[in-house]
Amino acid sequence: MDNLEPLRPNLDDYLLDNAYDEMFAGPDQLRGTYEVLMEQFSALPRAEVERRKQAADLSFLNQGITFTVYGRDEGTEKIFPYDLLPRMITSTEWATVEKGLTQRITALNLFLKDIYTEGRILKEGVVPRELVYSCKQFRRHMIGLQVPRNVYIAVVGTDLIRLENGEFVVLEDNLRVPSGVSYMLTNRRVMKRIFPQMFRKYNVRPIEQYTQLLLGTLRSLAPEGRPEPNIVLLSPGVFNSAYYEHAYLARQMGIELVEGRDLVTHDNVVYMRTTSGLRRVDVIYRRVDDDFIDPMSFRGDSMLGVAGLFNAYRAGNVTLANAFGTGVADDKALYAYVPAIIKYYLSEEPVLKNVETYLCARPIERQHVLANLDKMVVKAVGESGGYGMLIGPQSTAAQREEFARKIEADPRNYIAQPTIQFSRAPCLFGNGFEPRHVDLRPYVLYGDKVSIVPGGLTRVALKKGSLVVNSSQGGGSKDTWVLSQ
Repeated sequence: MDNLEPLRPNLDDYLLDNAYDEMFAGPDQLRGTYEVLMEQFSALPRAEVERRKQAADLSFLNQGITFTVYGRDEGTEKIFPYDLLPRMITSTEWATVEKGLTQRITALNLFLKDIYTEGRILKEGVVPRELVYSCKQFRRHMIGLQVPRNVYIAVVGTDLIRLENGEFVVLEDNLRVPSGVSYMLTNRRVMKRIFPQMFRKYNVRPIEQYTQLLLGTLRSLAPEGRPEPNIVLLSPGVFNSAYYEHAYLARQMGIELVEGRDLVTHDNVVYMRTTSGLRRVDVIYRRVDDDFIDPMSFRGDSMLGVAGLFNAYRAGNVTLANAFGTGVADDKALYAYVPAIIKYYLSEEPVLKNVETYLCARPIERQHVLANLDKMVVKAVGESGGYGMLIGPQSTAAQREEFARKIEADPRNYIAQPTIQFSRAPCLFGNGFEPRHVDLRPYVLYGDKVSIVPGGLTRVALKKGSLVVNSSQGGGSKDTWVLSQ
């Protein structure tokens, strides 16, 4: 077919079923927000669409935007897959998401403060004490420690999915070292460059201010008496799969990117080594997990951290974002209690609901899960990136038997959820559109106030029929447009 002909994608085979479709309300029923997009794309020559796709890929390549896929023989570093069709969210929908995320981060901060100080929610049995204390991410070192501004989680990436009725719900919280925001920002920059006319047609709310909001959040958490704080980003180094993001964020904020070997502690104060001598560090935006960040307090074999960092933190001489011990609140078993946590601290009903969750530590729920493994999604509570997971309907009998053994051996380590047909969005494949499952990870900042840029990282399960959107498992991404009207 002539590459100069307009794209005019054939939608006869476009799958529409019970899953919510972001673009279509039904056969030949285009949602109003997508009308201009479809008109613009359908008018473009096929060769022009391909040229712009190549321009986007080249832009990602030139900027070194890659991710790591572990366990592949052909190599691990891959260019981040990017789909040209943006995902649209209306201003009304976004207002609900923003309100729900603000409520959630507020309640989870109060929960973390409580469990590491008074423990009221545990004494009253709203959250089981054994669930918290058995969590691998609970840090006894943090008990009774005063955290600057009482902010435990300053940076959050919360994963949302859209149900069959179009409602957004929370799939999981990422409170330790949430990643992916650089992809969100780069997606937008690339999209504005290759489709400038679409941004003139749509009134898309900006997200470029994220790095300055992040910098302002970090400044607001500086120790008392440090009005001009020195802020650094602590990275595990170039071999980390998210190193591009670490370098990108440090550059955008105008702060130093450091590794553990660049920092030293003396008299419970953290210093950065520079060519002109030692310079005090006041705030550390860390991208290193608790276990590896201080060999004196956590894993003694770690080469990534800074000896004595926790003592400096405990003395109040340096702030870490996020705080030590925040991982207890994104334990997937604790997730089931977040609605109760919101009610307990805020006396409010959750704005964003949870997905129904079964805790395998509870005998009755465990038996239900084991009897229905072919219908469930089973997750290890401490894993991320799509690892340690069983998707029942797509699994083999041998895989289900293996997971059943794992659950029986360590029930505390597993939760299960019904397999949800979460929403699909159209993606460009060859000369046509095909639907793929998507989620949404907005990024929430909490310092002297809550800040959320309008949008987030829309992750796409690029494999046909797949429910796994993680880049490490073959997923990609889209630009997310929150419309002003």
